[in-house]
Amino acid sequence: MTETRAEDDSQTGAPEPSADALGQGVDVALVEEALRGRLDAFNELVRRHQDHLFGLVYRLVPDRDQAADAVQEAFFNAYKHLASYRGGSVRSWLGRIAINAAMDIGRARRRRPSQPYPEFEDDSWQPPAGGEEEPETRTLALERSRALAIALDALPFEQRTCIVLYDVEGYDYAEISAIMRVEVGTVKSRIHRGRLALRSALAPHRELFRG
Repeated sequence: MTETRAEDDSQTGAPEPSADALGQGVDVALVEEALRGRLDAFNELVRRHQDHLFGLVYRLVPDRDQAADAVQEAFFNAYKHLASYRGGSVRSWLGRIAINAAMDIGRARRRRPSQPYPEFEDDSWQPPAGGEEEPETRTLALERSRALAIALDALPFEQRTCIVLYDVEGYDYAEISAIMRVEVGTVKSRIHRGRLALRSALAPHRELFRG
């Protein structure tokens, strides 16, 4: 009888927690352990999130060394201010810290402009193509990435940041408003103007984005 009840509960009970929920639980536990002085717990947090943060920052600061510096600074600041974590997604909390570090670099880079995207001189930065991927498909993807990255880099830093956060990373207007410390209306305006500028910049390459 007990076994039957257990089977019924397994069929009609609450659903299994999602991978995101499980990951969040692990992250919170690691933060709590780090707050107790366990450095290895924070190092595990770094291991879990460093690739995501680098990918995020690299879209905002198109220089590998500067992006790596920003991520390192973000983790340093996160460790220094662990007590400021007030719940919610640890991933998003770390993301906001990394975005702020990227914004500091972006403002400095705007004052000292450099040649954008030197990495496009070769494709070593690209992830390896699958064995089934045709050379023509890979070439087209590379050309699309190059055109889009150069067009993004030509935008004012604030517009580029809003577009990346909204269209790529999936942050909502309120979250971006809080990150960038501007009104929601300003965020919407920057996204709108940035998209118009992107459309204009990509017009000569429209054949790359057909289909």
